[in-house]
Amino acid sequence: MIALVKQSATDEQLAQFIAWIEDRGFKTHVSKGDHDTVVGIIGDTTQIDPFLLESMSIIERVQRVSEPFKKANRKFHPQDTVIDCGYGVRVGGGHFVVMAGPCAVEGTNLFEIAKMAKRAGATMLRGGAYKPRTSPYSFQGMGAVGLDLLLEASCQLEMPVVSEIMDPRDVQLFCDKGVHVMQIGARNAQNFTLLKEVGKTSTPVLLKRGMSQTLDELLMAAEYVMSEGNPNVMLCERGVRTFETRTRNTFDVNAIPVLKHLSHLPVIADPSHATGYTRYVRPAAYAATAAGADGLEIEVHDCPSKSYSDAAQALTGEQFADAMTRIRLIRRAVTATLEEE
Repeated sequence: MIALVKQSATDEQLAQFIAWIEDRGFKTHVSKGDHDTVVGIIGDTTQIDPFLLESMSIIERVQRVSEPFKKANRKFHPQDTVIDCGYGVRVGGGHFVVMAGPCAVEGTNLFEIAKMAKRAGATMLRGGAYKPRTSPYSFQGMGAVGLDLLLEASCQLEMPVVSEIMDPRDVQLFCDKGVHVMQIGARNAQNFTLLKEVGKTSTPVLLKRGMSQTLDELLMAAEYVMSEGNPNVMLCERGVRTFETRTRNTFDVNAIPVLKHLSHLPVIADPSHATGYTRYVRPAAYAATAAGADGLEIEVHDCPSKSYSDAAQALTGEQFADAMTRIRLIRRAVTATLEEE
């Protein structure tokens, strides 16, 4: 249930209303926008008479919310969430980010890749120190040493780092080392223990959609994080598994406007994992940008053929620079105000 507060309400009246609700065993979520203040009431709201609330002097209107995700719901939080990722980089609310770098941190070549990505216009450095691989014999990542390399590159270039976390026991390590954004991969999209553990931190979370996850399930996964107190969640569309075999996954581009409609959280697109082949990454990135994504996550490597992981989908520095030029043009087009004829 949400209660829209009148503009004339004072801070004292709002505090009294919240206390009255919470005294009855409910949780509240307050969202203050430029013009409206919305109080989300979380719990078994069938016990609340909406007409009683609307009779209160500070309440404009009451509306029941049928969706099970509350904190991630745009009805509870009409304004777009803007997340500070570090080094002045923000995402959401019109702020567009590009996360670029290798699939896996392999060694000191990371520094050249990071410089290449930043020169082309990337705003964040991505790289996996811990890698979930289908085969136990594949490269599993460099672990804590890989995180150290990422953070050294981050410090040199003043780029926030996004890196995947797989184990709840590593959350404190990621926080202690200062990783700017913790990525939850598709394989852990419903690892509720991990979701709750990252939710106990204030570190931004990039939550990827599971391989066969519905959008409601993705939003409920975000709810797990947010219910523990961490509001800094980004949703990531990275393709879903279908019967199609020509691409690694099927890129669900229409998920982007749907998620933007349902939720206030920033939406990122990952065209690299969505398509699985270099030749398709750039067109998918352009489509995601045009569809209104708040950012992109793209794999870039200095020599893709020698990449330890996902070599088939990594862009070269030249390809990435070309993509960034076109992405800027698309962003300019979709955000422009059309002149009246």
